[in-house]
Amino acid sequence: MSGGLRSLSSLRREATTAFTHAWYSHVVEVIVKNRDILGGTPVFRGTRVPVQALFDYLEGGEKLEDFLEGFPTVPRESAVAALEEAKQLLLARR
Repeated sequence: MSGGLRSLSSLRREATTAFTHAWYSHVVEVIVKNRDILGGTPVFRGTRVPVQALFDYLEGGEKLEDFLEGFPTVPRESAVAALEEAKQLLLARR
C-alpha cells in the first residue's frame, strides 16, 4: 500500500497489540484476562468469548449486530466499550 495506508490486517495487529498492552497500564472493566479462562486470552467479562472474536467478525466484513447474534452472552454495551477502548488506544499512538 502506498501513501501511508496500512492494510486491515496491519491495523488489526496494532489494535490487538494496543489492546493487550492496556492490561498493563489500567483495568478495562468489560474485559478480563485470567489464566484459568481460555489460558489468559482476554475475554468479555462474564463470558468465555474472546475479544479477538469481535475484531475477527469486523475484519471479515460482518456487522456488530452479526457478532452480537453469534455471541448472545456479550452485551452490546461491552462490545461497544471494547471498540471504544481500542479506538482510544490507537488514537493515543498518534
